[in-house]
Amino acid sequence: MNRKELIDALAAHTQSTKADAERNVAGLLDIISNTLKKGDSLTLVGFGTFEVRKRAARTGRNPKTGEELKIKASKVPAFKPGATLKGLVNGIKKK
Repeated sequence: MNRKELIDALAAHTQSTKADAERNVAGLLDIISNTLKKGDSLTLVGFGTFEVRKRAARTGRNPKTGEELKIKASKVPAFKPGATLKGLVNGIKKK
């Protein structure tokens, strides 16, 4: 599913206009992005947690030349699914 399909599905599910659904999706993505940019995490109970993980500096290798190069430390966005979402994906019904 891409962004347009998500907007169409949200509009149909909530019986709202596509313009409203577009604003809602854009707003949600902005909130998640800004929260992660500040270094905070965002938890949606049952769905999962969006968080920032630190990746340590390391030595890599240029696959073309084989020469070693240093890769700087960085922060990467990550998503950790919640138990309810994992169960849903795996076909396990909640008791």
